Amino acid sequence: MPAGAEGDPGNRAARGGVPAPPRRRVFTSSTTRAEKARALRGLGALGGLAGVLVALMLLPTACTAGVGARDTARWFDSEPVDMTTSGVPQRSTILAADGSKIATFFYQNRVDVPLDKIAPVARQAVLAIEDSRFYEHGAIDMQGTLRAFASNLSSGQVTQGGSGITQQYVKNLLLTQADNDEERAAAKEVTAARKIRELRYAVAVEEKFSKDEILRRYLNIAYYGDGAYGIEAAARHYFSKRASKLDLAEAALLAGVIRYPYAYDPIRHPGEARQRRDTVLDRMAELGWIDRGKVDEAKSRPIELDVDNVRSGCVTARAAFFCDYVQREILTNRVFGETAKEREKLLKRGGLTIRTTMDPRAQKAAQRAVDQHVPPKNSAHKAAAEAMVEPGTGEIKAMVVDRELGPDKERGKTWINFAADAAHGSSIGMQAGSTFKAFTLAAALDEGMPFGTRLMAPRAFTPVGFRDCRGDRVGDPGASLRNAADGEGGKEFSLVTGTHHSVNTFFLALEKEVGLCDTVKMAERLGMKQANGKPLEQYPAFTLGFNPVSPLRLAAAYAAFGARGRYCEPLAIKEIKDASGHRLKVPGRHCEQVIDEGVADAVNYVLQGVLTKGTARGMGIGRPAAGKTGTVDNFSAAWFAGYTPDLAAAVWVGDPRGGYRYPMDSLCMDGTCYGSVFGATIPAPIWQQSMSGALLGTAATPFQRPPSHYFSKGSGEDRAKVPDVRGMKLREAVARLRAAGFTTNVGAPVESRRYDKGTVAEMSPGPGSAEPGTTITLRVSEGSDEPGDGPGPGDSPTLPPPATVPPRPGGPGEQAPA
Repeated sequence: MPAGAEGDPGNRAARGGVPAPPRRRVFTSSTTRAEKARALRGLGALGGLAGVLVALMLLPTACTAGVGARDTARWFDSEPVDMTTSGVPQRSTILAADGSKIATFFYQNRVDVPLDKIAPVARQAVLAIEDSRFYEHGAIDMQGTLRAFASNLSSGQVTQGGSGITQQYVKNLLLTQADNDEERAAAKEVTAARKIRELRYAVAVEEKFSKDEILRRYLNIAYYGDGAYGIEAAARHYFSKRASKLDLAEAALLAGVIRYPYAYDPIRHPGEARQRRDTVLDRMAELGWIDRGKVDEAKSRPIELDVDNVRSGCVTARAAFFCDYVQREILTNRVFGETAKEREKLLKRGGLTIRTTMDPRAQKAAQRAVDQHVPPKNSAHKAAAEAMVEPGTGEIKAMVVDRELGPDKERGKTWINFAADAAHGSSIGMQAGSTFKAFTLAAALDEGMPFGTRLMAPRAFTPVGFRDCRGDRVGDPGASLRNAADGEGGKEFSLVTGTHHSVNTFFLALEKEVGLCDTVKMAERLGMKQANGKPLEQYPAFTLGFNPVSPLRLAAAYAAFGARGRYCEPLAIKEIKDASGHRLKVPGRHCEQVIDEGVADAVNYVLQGVLTKGTARGMGIGRPAAGKTGTVDNFSAAWFAGYTPDLAAAVWVGDPRGGYRYPMDSLCMDGTCYGSVFGATIPAPIWQQSMSGALLGTAATPFQRPPSHYFSKGSGEDRAKVPDVRGMKLREAVARLRAAGFTTNVGAPVESRRYDKGTVAEMSPGPGSAEPGTTITLRVSEGSDEPGDGPGPGDSPTLPPPATVPPRPGGPGEQAPA
């Protein structure tokens, strides 16, 4: 900035009419040694080379080492080869996709700003109290140095240094660049060696940078107390405003803090801080830089703070577990540094701006839904987690846990991110239950099986004839795998109806038909692996979801169905810029077409029915959507994974203390009792609420119709003729309907003039066609009050054995075998 420019602390306007002091010349690398020597002489009236003067000041130390004053001056005049002016810690900020702040990370809370972003009055205040002749002297203030010289000669050691702003900057620079306790101790020790090094560096700094640049660097590196480093962070911390907006009183207060940050801390010691502020104001008036009237007005004002406490890390972040995921990605990925120390230094000192994929609306909707259904401090000690992923990009739009991020010993807190895997949240994962049946379905469709393919679902399934991908036989022939309810076994299902009802033995039979290895490979193609990072284990019960996985991985896999077979690795970081605005390398987007579009369309066709007529019927979101419930063995956990072409999500509900030890088979939570918890009991409503909120106001995208060959055996929702059993005795009617493949239920009796008392008067659904397995509700006639109509008084129907009652939503077929 040229002398006299607006904002220059030395210009006439800024000094209230006082002429600007002479400006020192800025030297470049082409400056001759003679010019440097002339500059080091400083004020000619003082005489003598600055280096010699410093050497004399430090003569007691030099003599002790056997070094002469002239040799000391020549060494001092040479440029230090180990000097670096980089590496000042700056805070990093994590941003959501819309640019809003999620969290900050810092070793020192600092925001580096250019000089023109610092109020001129703030620059004047610091110069007035710290180094009013800064623009008049070189690296060494001769007047201050002479005072120190006299003191040092009399004491025989360095007791005063006459430090100006340049020397203070060097001292702060060495301290902030220290990487360990030994280096920090060396930067603060009170010795002649340290003072020599600081003075030598100061000379080099003055030769390298302009006065304005040195002042800028000093204002950005100085400590202003209470964790605020640099004037921008201090202005935001104490006054909740930018440094460019500081007024006279505020500027003087901050300038006064620099000398003794703790003693003049305005939060802890407001009285001392005010006295120090007034001292700065008086000095500004004494120098003629500020009108006395303005100074007196500023001194009359009490200290008025508007404190903004910025905390480092994810604990207080608005999306704590997503923040934690991003932090771990940076700390563990070699893209950000070869060693863990380098990566941590980059995050906490690099001044990064990290733009992420998080959608605040989706995040808020998911957090609200999870907390509403499974409160953080619920009486049953249960937990819930959800991850949302965008199909076709893999971008993580939301990641929530129904706890606060913090020590597990405090109720309602946990350090474990149940939505992520071990590498990104310390979770070893949870068994996924029947959500894994979607991979068996996809494998069957990938092999060309039509929707109408029907397989027998026995009441119990003995796993024989299974081989893993190594060709080894797996399975225990002595063990039988069963359904969750007897009513689901002993009949045939199609790919469609078997999926809608989530029949365990049907999927075991389908897995055997497709091949265990092909089923496993399908899951792997869709990105599935155990939460600990190991490959999926291969046993016959694979399709029932015994592998422990994370909600994030499951959401990403289901997102591939929504993206018509395009799988993308979960992605949290979109862009990172350093403090200078340069883009850094980040993990790339990895997407691949892992299954044919037509196969994905067929999966979507089947899974849509889960929400309309299957285990999660009634859980739709008012737009095309598909999904799958999952209930884990012995009700130890429950899941729901669902998606649209625009967004996918997976929800887990369970007990962090151990699902088998604390199952959800008779769950009462905060006054609400659920009985046995299935995938449709709690997880599906969480998914429904969060997806509705996340997609609110967005246009619905439809699924594509599957290829016609999948309909070669019909829609899969095969319909059989429903016999007309009206007028039959109840026992005869039940037997007839069961023989036709339907289940029955007996409703309340009805009056009827048409049908005799004790016979079937109504059936719902009525005669016609229906899907096999449909429950037909029968109502028996009570006859009519009119005389001569129907059976005589006292006649009563003979009732059959108790009818089979259809499963409740989310019930039979989901539970994995013990």
